[in-house]
Amino acid sequence: MRELTYAQAVREAMTLEMRRDENVFLMGEDVGLYGGAFGVSAGMFEEFGEARVKDAPISEAVIVGAAAGAAAMGMRPIAEIMFSDFLTIAMDQLVNQAAKMRYMFGGKASVPMVVRTASGSGTGAAAQHSQSPEAWFCNAPGLKVVMPSTPSDAKGLLISAIRDNNPVLFFEPKMLYRTKGHVPEGDYTVPLGKADIKREGADLTIVSYGRMLPICLDAAVQLEKNEGISVEVVDPRTLVPLDKETIITSVAKTGRVLIVHEACQTGGFGGELAAVIADSEAFFKLDAPIRRCCGLDVPIPYCPELEKNAVPDKDVIMENALSLVRG
Repeated sequence: MRELTYAQAVREAMTLEMRRDENVFLMGEDVGLYGGAFGVSAGMFEEFGEARVKDAPISEAVIVGAAAGAAAMGMRPIAEIMFSDFLTIAMDQLVNQAAKMRYMFGGKASVPMVVRTASGSGTGAAAQHSQSPEAWFCNAPGLKVVMPSTPSDAKGLLISAIRDNNPVLFFEPKMLYRTKGHVPEGDYTVPLGKADIKREGADLTIVSYGRMLPICLDAAVQLEKNEGISVEVVDPRTLVPLDKETIITSVAKTGRVLIVHEACQTGGFGGELAAVIADSEAFFKLDAPIRRCCGLDVPIPYCPELEKNAVPDKDVIMENALSLVRG
């Protein structure tokens, strides 16, 4: 199977859907001739023209508001927000308008739109361009929230998101854009709301997503090789709707769970994952307390060394895993 980068997989998903459905279009800052801040939409302007690859003004409120209006009128917009931090500027349009419209109109209106945005730290972009705010939006009924960890999932989930009749917030960890993986050719979908067991194991479950997922897989391989610990790694892929069953079944099997994400621990999505496990039958099969390994509760620093230490790395993940298994 051929290999693509994460960014190429996202672009291929958008391109295939725009070829398939003339109602799909892309809009955002610098997505046209420039090809996007991270090069994700490179070449799309040349194929589809300015009518369907629209450079927007520097106003996230306008971008998301226009997308919501277009979706309500039957289009299927893909709105790009350059950095996930800037979603705060479009909060009303996204949380109060797009997310609520279908409910408030008794199901007679639908808002089939996708908001793509680059999230997370690691590029030296400092505090206002490096946040992982996914948990904020999981608290907004009406929004679906997705964060793929592999190029294959990125393509399949984005196609599903574009075809969904509800607003979908699609987080793309910027540190994954250049990572490569096997990606099937042609049209395929990964269903929203279905987790994936990225690695089978027996002694410990790690639940992780986004940028942390490949780091957790590396840690799992090293733990088995050096310590004889068999780690199962579960990737939710979609935070809303959440595949609770796959997570609960895995934790019930291994008896231990470590939840890992890049976002700050306080108020992070790991707290919801912990509650899901605590409220289930898996709780009674635990041999150790539920543990979270998350980013520090600090703005992301500009200094590279401080930035690196603000989020979990492989050594920290391995240390937590060893402590859970061996006490």
